[in-house]
Amino acid sequence: MNPWIEPLAHLSLLDVLDVLLVALILYNLLLLLKGTRVVNMLLGLGALLALYALAGFVHLKALPTLLNGLFFYLPLAVIIVFQQEIRRVLTSLVRNPFSKLITSAPEETIIQEIVLAATTLSSKHTGALIVVERNQGLRHFIESGVALNAEISLDLFETIFHPRTPLHDGAVIIQGDRIAAAGCFLPLTQNPALTKEYGTRHRAAIGITEETDAVALVVSEETGVVSFIVDGHMQRYLDSKSLRELLYQYLVVKREK
Repeated sequence: MNPWIEPLAHLSLLDVLDVLLVALILYNLLLLLKGTRVVNMLLGLGALLALYALAGFVHLKALPTLLNGLFFYLPLAVIIVFQQEIRRVLTSLVRNPFSKLITSAPEETIIQEIVLAATTLSSKHTGALIVVERNQGLRHFIESGVALNAEISLDLFETIFHPRTPLHDGAVIIQGDRIAAAGCFLPLTQNPALTKEYGTRHRAAIGITEETDAVALVVSEETGVVSFIVDGHMQRYLDSKSLRELLYQYLVVKREK
């Protein structure tokens, strides 16, 4: 029998399932790490390993000793520096697979209210940060703000984000068809690639979508530009039509799949 085929003849269904599960986990890990700082870290680590192998091949002494000490402390350094990315990966892996069945998608009228609020605030250059919960719960962030449990309406958005109100600097978090809380504190992204033109609202919107599957929209106080953020990626200069399409795509279509 062909030596390449012989091992396959002894594979059981359990072995095939084992390989598929490992492949699925690795694939999802790569998707989660794509576009993050971890990719650059892995490239740097690969370069160090190559240098270590080269040093051993040519029988160097000082360099391997230095690299051995570096590799000893490397796991601790990775945990400290990349704690946000690690937390994001872990929360994504343990996400409740049945949450889609128990979480209701926002109605069309809710999306219309969000779009109306964003465009109205944009026309007045009133800064705003709105986060919409999807499958992963945002209770920790909701508890950092002021609980409202109120109906979604333009008047309430205008009141919350009015520059003279104490809640205008925080985020509004929406659960289902209700505004759960306002004035919420969100984690700021640590992405070094972002330019300085992005203020605290934009960095908070990116940060919450990096750590959870929520979507966020930001209205710039300086320019009135409306931005939509999901998975840490931002789309800017949106009008009412494009914003409505994005909200429907991520809050209704993708949740139903």
